[in-house]
Formats: sequence, C-alpha cells, structure tokens
Amino acid sequence: MADVSRREFLVTGLAAAGTSLVSSTAGAQMRTETAPMRTDAPPGRPVVISSGNGLRATERAMQLIVQGQDPLHAVVEGVVIVEEDPKDQSVGYGGLPNEDGIVELDASVMHGPTHRGGAVAALRNIKTPSRVAKLVMERTDHVLLVGEGALRFARAHGFEEVNLLTEESRRMWLKWKEHLSDEDDWIPPEGETEENGPVAALHPSRRTYGTINCCAVDAAGNLAGVTTTSGLAFKIPGRVGDSPIIGAGLYVDNEVGAAGATGRGEAVILSGGSRSVVEHMRRGLSPQDACLEVLHYIAAKTLDPRLLNAEGRPNFGVTFYAVAKDGRFGSASLWSRGQYAVFAEGRNRLESCAYLYESPPEKPRPEKPKSGKRQPNSAAGNP
Repeated sequence: MADVSRREFLVTGLAAAGTSLVSSTAGAQMRTETAPMRTDAPPGRPVVISSGNGLRATERAMQLIVQGQDPLHAVVEGVVIVEEDPKDQSVGYGGLPNEDGIVELDASVMHGPTHRGGAVAALRNIKTPSRVAKLVMERTDHVLLVGEGALRFARAHGFEEVNLLTEESRRMWLKWKEHLSDEDDWIPPEGETEENGPVAALHPSRRTYGTINCCAVDAAGNLAGVTTTSGLAFKIPGRVGDSPIIGAGLYVDNEVGAAGATGRGEAVILSGGSRSVVEHMRRGLSPQDACLEVLHYIAAKTLDPRLLNAEGRPNFGVTFYAVAKDGRFGSASLWSRGQYAVFAEGRNRLESCAYLYESPPEKPRPEKPKSGKRQPNSAAGNP
C-alpha cells in the first residue's frame, strides 16, 4: 500500500492538518431541527468530501488536485489508500466476505467534464476496484462490467490477482458461520457466546454496509466522484448494492454538483439516491438539505415491517455526501452520530452529519449467561 505521509503534503496555501472537528449534536428528530446546527461552508474551491473513513482519501485527493491533476484521478487515488488497507473491513483488501467466505467488490466512478462513468460489480481477487472502474470508463464503450467479465477485463489490463480474504476477515466470517444458527452444523468453541470471548468482536460488524465515497470539485469547478465497497458483510454471493450503480451510489453533473452514498444499498437503489440529491441541488437546495430531502423520501418509502423499528422508522442506516459546483458541501444520515470527512478552506477534518432521527442510547452488553454451550446437531437432525 502506498503510504502517504502528512509531512510530504506541503501545498502552498493549504495546511494539511489532521484535526478532527466534530460538532456536537442536539436531540433533533426532524429536518427543521437537524444537528449539527451549521450552514454549508461559504463558497470556495477546491473541496473534497468523503465518508467518515475517508480522511486519508480527502488528504490525498486534495494534494493531487492542487498539483493540477484531474479530479477523477485525484478521488480514485484517494480511495485506493483505503482499498489497500486491510484494517478497513468494508472496502477492498480485507473486506468482509460473502456467505461463502469470498470477497466480492463493487465500485463506480463518474467524471463531470465528460459526463462519463464506469463501474464494476462482484469483482473478485483485485484490491482496487475503483481503478478498474475508471478503466471501464476510459477503455470501453460500456459503463458496468460484472463478475468474471470484470475480472477478465482487469487481468487484461495487468491487475494482479490476490486473495482478498485476510486472516482477520476470515476469522470474522468463521465466527459468523459458527453463531449463525442453532440449527446448523457449525459449532463455536466450547463456552464461547456472542457476549464473551473472541466472538464478541464480531457483534458490531456482523452485517455492516461499510463503503467509502469520495467526491471533489477543483478550482475550475470541475467535478468527479467515486464509490467503492466490499458490500454487505456475509451477503448472498452475487449480491450487488448501490455502490456500482450510477445514479444510486454515485452521481455527478458538472453543471450542478456531485453526490454519493453509504449504508443500505437496497434503499439507495430504490430511491435513485445520489441522482436525487443532485437534482434537489439543481432546484436550489443546499447540499446538506438535498441529502436530507432524499433521506425523508427513503424513510417515507420504507414500508416493509422487517425494515422498521418499534417507532416505525427505518432500522438501517443511509448517509449521503454532496458537494456543489460552487464549493458548498454537506452530508446527512438517517441517524445521529454519523461523521464525514472534508478538506475545505485549507483544513482536512471530520464533521458531524445532519440527521433525521436521534440514535437511541447504546445498550450495555447483557451479562454472560451461565452456559453458552450449544449442543451439536445429531446425525439424524434436530427434532
């Protein structure tokens, strides 16, 4: 993995500080009271915005933009840092696998000045699907390649095949298999439960929707964006979320702005999420309010009881990120406590997302039961 040192980031007029500026959030539940209580930043370019795991991406992308690189090249090289990082289990190398233990990656790119895009889905064995998606845009007359075809295309362009399943992700997948059901034949070590031992580490990552989105506008007002992910953890093989779908997980219009999404991909696809954000900006909404407007739509259209909590609200998360052509930016989530990365006004930092609903207080883990041992199924099956 290319290691980008902050000491090497010496750009005239830009101080690359890693300061985390996280605004406090009020207990808001509706858009009229959303937190943090801030307006979008004053117009000013260039700007790079990303999801909360994207501080390194925004820093690298801004460095390249200030050096005069095309904004699409800049954002792709920014997210590559995360794709190649095995510690981020939601993107690229080390991403959590599908239910068969195989890592499948999705990515899309879009270039504002040419209004072109490229994408790959269910791509195996390649660490950097964002780079492959960019080549789909540049070297084919297509927009989306999937599965074996996407892998063959990557091979043809010299991408090295690697095993994307790291030891840590393999361990998490195996724990998921062992604790999936009392009715299968996978058995955890004796005495281990979901509340004790190594399996406790699995709990917060069991069904993650982690992704990285990164969008930018350069000094001339040209826009670009990229979204890349390993998708829903332990998904059905072949499942594709919103990340490689132009108009859902990513959309760029060089006359208006760019937007991307993370979270439950199915909800973003059904809402045409990122394009809807851009269209609301076209109609005059700020980036932050445009994100909130689409979240309201998602909440209103979530009708399946499986996807609703006791209060009738979505029981999943979605976050949008947006930057306007004039340099305004914003982000919003369904639930509070979300953060996003932004490099603007000479500072690289984290900020709090606006939101629709206040997240419930975190519940303490239940105490360890007296016996967590599960009996194996008999050869004839359980009654």
